[in-house]
Amino acid sequence: MAIAPFLAMTAAEMQNSSQLPSRIAWMACHFSPYGLGLSNLPKELLPRSLLMVDDITPPHGHDLQLVAEQLNSCADAFQCPGILLDFQRKGNEEAQKLVRHLVHDLSCPVAVSECYAHDLDCPVFLPPVPPSVPLEEYLLPWKGREIWLELGLDGELLTLTEQGCEAISLPCPDLETDGFSDNKLHCHYTIETTEKSARFTLWRTVEDWEQLLAEAAKLGIVGAVGLYQEMHSIFL
Repeated sequence: MAIAPFLAMTAAEMQNSSQLPSRIAWMACHFSPYGLGLSNLPKELLPRSLLMVDDITPPHGHDLQLVAEQLNSCADAFQCPGILLDFQRKGNEEAQKLVRHLVHDLSCPVAVSECYAHDLDCPVFLPPVPPSVPLEEYLLPWKGREIWLELGLDGELLTLTEQGCEAISLPCPDLETDGFSDNKLHCHYTIETTEKSARFTLWRTVEDWEQLLAEAAKLGIVGAVGLYQEMHSIFL
């Protein structure tokens, strides 16, 4: 496979897994609800693992320098190739200030979720590519940037009517369902029709994922991250 994804794991998953992935992302490091720094930093971690920080607890009054020192210390101890700021709360001014500080202060590369990456010179972490969107088209708004891609098992349901096309996400469809293959979108699909509509159900098989990541490498995507609990059956 052209890009070997990092699989994001909790401490419990790492402890209870009989087969660890070759590339691990430490998940669920977050801002302390009681102090000025971070909580749930790893005490042990395989070298060259990725470190992820989320904003489930929003950064409010946290010490920017303390957070940077904690992350630098952890990255140095475990030889982390990078730190991923998986921030999903849009428009948080304190988060934006913190992101700027970390991008310029940390000793290793810092990838930032798209809602905070627009005016920064750093890698951008993009959400999963919908099965109905060609990868090259999906990446166009970030042309010239270093890109990390999130991987997710969600499929997609497209309903075509006289009024247009409605698209909704489908959580974790059955990967083994029979269907037609689309080599441009790197997905499989089925079609259901009625007198007034056509429904396309799209999802990705193991082979589709291999093709998608091969194209991602050709287009210059640097890395990929998926949840261990979703993606381990594909990438282990």
